Amino acid sequence: MTAETLIASLQLSMPELILAIGAMVLLMVGVFSSERSTQTVTGLAVAVLIFAGLWLVLRTGEGAAYGGAFLSDPFSKFMKVLALIGSITVMVMTVGHARSAQIDRFEFPVLLLLATLGMLLMISANDLISLYLSLELQSLALYVVAAINRDSIRSTEAGLKYFVLGALSSGMLLYGMSLVYGFTGHTGFDQIANALTSEGRSLGLVFGLVFILAGIAFKISAVPFHMWTPDVYEGAPTPVTAFFAAAPKVAAMAMLIRVVIHAFEPVVADWQQIVVFISIASMLLGSFAAIGQRNIKRLMAYSSIGHMGYALVGLAAGSMTGVRGVILYMLIYMVMTLGTFACILAMRRREGDNVEGIDDLAGLSQTNPFMATVLTILMFSLAGIPPLAGFFAKYFVFVAAIEAQLYGLAIIGVLASVVGAYYYLRVVKVMWFDAPKGEFARTAGELRLVFGLSGLFVLGYVLIGGPLGNAAEVAARTFF
Repeated sequence: MTAETLIASLQLSMPELILAIGAMVLLMVGVFSSERSTQTVTGLAVAVLIFAGLWLVLRTGEGAAYGGAFLSDPFSKFMKVLALIGSITVMVMTVGHARSAQIDRFEFPVLLLLATLGMLLMISANDLISLYLSLELQSLALYVVAAINRDSIRSTEAGLKYFVLGALSSGMLLYGMSLVYGFTGHTGFDQIANALTSEGRSLGLVFGLVFILAGIAFKISAVPFHMWTPDVYEGAPTPVTAFFAAAPKVAAMAMLIRVVIHAFEPVVADWQQIVVFISIASMLLGSFAAIGQRNIKRLMAYSSIGHMGYALVGLAAGSMTGVRGVILYMLIYMVMTLGTFACILAMRRREGDNVEGIDDLAGLSQTNPFMATVLTILMFSLAGIPPLAGFFAKYFVFVAAIEAQLYGLAIIGVLASVVGAYYYLRVVKVMWFDAPKGEFARTAGELRLVFGLSGLFVLGYVLIGGPLGNAAEVAARTFF
């Protein structure tokens, strides 16, 4: 690599470099400051993320870097902006809750920065090796974050479960990559696609593809690799759960899109069957398993599994319409999820205790009408009721499935949505029709801002959907 190509590569990956250098600097700031440096480090971490996002949008060009292992294109830019917005929002939400959630440590924002760095690298990965390294960078940070409250048995258990099952999925992913490399002789996505076009597929390569998809399915918590999700969502501190539910899902889905649409596009008939199966299983389990849940974080875990299934409906289509639908779905899902978790963080009694039971929301319409209204809007949107944003998210992916003649998949998706609406409407019923059980403490300003903007987005999507759809279409055209 010459000096010119190295400089060009560094310029294309400048947002990632900003995050890496920022994380190292903030680690030193935290180490050499007093124990009460958490808020300072958190504020600086948010500034670093905003700076990286502005550089990404305004200064970063397009092209391949580091010998083709890293790509900067419209798709990666769009998904990186989503991931950065998710990370910034979660950091802002945790400012007033670090102490009550017992995550008042300067390492927390530094770990979120490193996890976000891993996500950006995942989205731009154009090689199996760079994909694996970026995935592990994100995962290692998340393992620690899940168990960051060392005084809580639930948090420690959540971290351990996530670590053990994450190590298993990483092993499956790596084994699949070794099979693909063995049967194609390449690790770069372009070279793998060329080899599959010229030589055709072999049985060994299909096995490798299955293992790779299994490893990635774990990261998006799709069935049958979802088993960690309810326990980790419930056990981890609520700000950590909010982070798990938003940005990492966007990055993992972007990585999955690039792998199947770019590297394995010549064998679409093979991976399409796998994606259809995972999608159906996720939608059905997400809809039925959530019905009996009494903890709202566990409810959101099963909701997340179901929504990943709906997003995969668009991916199964294997078309530009499908990819555009998945991109919009992940955007809308992230906004709805962040708004919902802002409401969950606001579920704090006047005595200072956070509560997580759905029954604790009883009578919220009388004690906090604004929060009850916004949470109602978000629940209706998650259920896919028109004319809210969640309806359009499902509409786009179902249309893509119908265009690809996957009629059975679209019908199962619609029926699963009807079943799923039950447990969202139960939350609404508890808030508006049950007698109050007590009043929550005054909601922090940053939480009111997050769930207020989220509700506004969901309500006003009809007005702003056009420009967002055009941006998603430009991103989707990257592959077609």
